[in-house]
Amino acid sequence: MSDQAVSHAELMDATYRYQRRIYDLSRRYFLLGRDHLIARLAPPKDASILEIACGTGRNLSVIAARHPGCRLFGLDISEEMLRSARAKLGQTAVLKQGDACRFDGATLFGQPKFDRIILSYSLSMIPDWHAALTAAAAHLAEGGELHVVDFGDQAELPRWFRSGLRAWLAKFHVAPRGDIETALAATAAAAGQTAECRSLYRDYARYGVLRRSGH
Repeated sequence: MSDQAVSHAELMDATYRYQRRIYDLSRRYFLLGRDHLIARLAPPKDASILEIACGTGRNLSVIAARHPGCRLFGLDISEEMLRSARAKLGQTAVLKQGDACRFDGATLFGQPKFDRIILSYSLSMIPDWHAALTAAAAHLAEGGELHVVDFGDQAELPRWFRSGLRAWLAKFHVAPRGDIETALAATAAAAGQTAECRSLYRDYARYGVLRRSGH
């Protein structure tokens, strides 16, 4: 990993060394839209599914129960988070440490392309998040889809709520990306793909899908 990635890995390990133990319980109340994303994956039979920044493995666990025939893979920069993911998932998924911005699926997983890729509340924590989108799109198989959910602008919510939420998120090095829709569209256009994005819960969250055409 680059020096920047190593520094970020150390920051994430320090942040979640103890938080990971209560992460799933505490985050269920404000990481809204994760199940919305999972419900819309619609993977083909025996699909390969990669979650980038898989954290504790919560999403992969839900996907495993819903789509038992799929092959699951998880990538995270934090070894601390991967400790929780490994305990939760066991042999259900192949889990590796790596940088979301610069990884090689073939080297890490023996899987160069994936039918479905997920970025769930991770772009708001990745410094070079545009590079993470580009890397994810490059790993899509023909006919594959990249599903993204993250914090929106909260423009339709009270100002006090938005200010309070952002101040609290900053304590965990989380910065909502207000231009996810624009970035997703630009990533798709650069790769000859298509994308769509929608607001959820009065713009508390944004959900988007980037699709690679099949041949």
